[in-house]
Amino acid sequence: MSEAILDVQEKPKTGQWISLSLQHMFAMFGATILVPQLVGLSPAIALLTSGIATIIFVLITQFKVPAYLGSSFAFIVPIQIATETGGIGSAMIGAMFVSLVYAIVSLIIWKTGYQWLMKLLPPIVVGPVIIVIGLALSGTAVDMAMTIPAGEGSAYSLLHFSAAIVTLLTAIICNIYFKNIISLMPILIGIIIGYLYSAMIGIIDYTVIQEANWFAIPEFLIPGVDYSFQVTPTLLFVMVPIAIVTISEHIGHQLVLGKIVDRNYIKDPGLHRSIVGDGLGTFISSLVGGPPKTTYGENIGVLAITRVFSVYVILGAALFAILFSFLGKLMALIETIPTAVLGGISILLFGIIASSGLRMLVDNGIDFGDKRNLVISSVILVIGIGGARIEFSESFAIEGMALAAIIGVILNLVLPGLKKSELDDGTE
Repeated sequence: MSEAILDVQEKPKTGQWISLSLQHMFAMFGATILVPQLVGLSPAIALLTSGIATIIFVLITQFKVPAYLGSSFAFIVPIQIATETGGIGSAMIGAMFVSLVYAIVSLIIWKTGYQWLMKLLPPIVVGPVIIVIGLALSGTAVDMAMTIPAGEGSAYSLLHFSAAIVTLLTAIICNIYFKNIISLMPILIGIIIGYLYSAMIGIIDYTVIQEANWFAIPEFLIPGVDYSFQVTPTLLFVMVPIAIVTISEHIGHQLVLGKIVDRNYIKDPGLHRSIVGDGLGTFISSLVGGPPKTTYGENIGVLAITRVFSVYVILGAALFAILFSFLGKLMALIETIPTAVLGGISILLFGIIASSGLRMLVDNGIDFGDKRNLVISSVILVIGIGGARIEFSESFAIEGMALAAIIGVILNLVLPGLKKSELDDGTE
């Protein structure tokens, strides 16, 4: 392992600090603003809360973990379902309860250790659920790419589809053919090139930019002010089970990040601290109208390439995100991004999510010659992608990926053949 240019606790010089922090902000920028646009939230709030959540995370992990928290893609479908049934406020309340799950899990880990969690969420459960998350969104991505937005006719448009293709190809080329930092920002670069192409073919309405102020307060959603605080069983069962996936994702990121910076983050500052930091970031975000948060692989990739591990650089990126969220013209510019461009980049992003589930299965050597593994994965995939639901009443139902995740965990625990040997926690 090559030596760090700046270690975790080291502070860079001012000029270097600014450039390195901006680099991290742009690495997460495209994905972080895409999520709120897909679920009807404010991109400005997403940026603002990503910065706040990151600062909270760094404080709770005692300035030991250089991780950036951005918008979580795992919650896109649950937020959409919650919004359809009870409004966007329901989704925010659901996200608050997800953060409560994080707090409970971190408390149990603090008292009992983390091995039980690794056994409860093995790759044969988490992998297929991640695949479901990606493929369940595939129809949304394709519709966005091929059609004119609803307000403009909602019909198939080859012109709009061409913008999606240009965006998609740009992201692919950046990811495959370029090295270093460019390869870590295919989302942002794809959106920029797709936007420029869309301007050339005349499918952008610039009115909102002209009307926007240079500085603007992000659109907050406060419980009790902008929506009523109402909790239903359906809401809980739509949102809360997704914590199964996001906590697994969190553990994976901590293991990978620990290897990059040559530290054992599972033990110090401890998985309980990092999970509660992640959960508190999600709670604060949802409290003001932002999407749930997760540690970002894009920023871990930036750390790996630059060998700059300084947590102060991450904090700088968080401060830039907060600053950018108040730039009204910039946020208005983001609003003008054509739906087709977002659809094009979503085709790649959602496919990568599904493929990362496949990769988890491959990396962990899951044997599909084993009937047990075949049954668990098959049931999860069909229930999740097929949109199965269990209705207990008109106001209480469990469906889709939430139902798939719950059934996957249950099958893994009850089917014969569960290995009793200790799992490799990856921390040695």
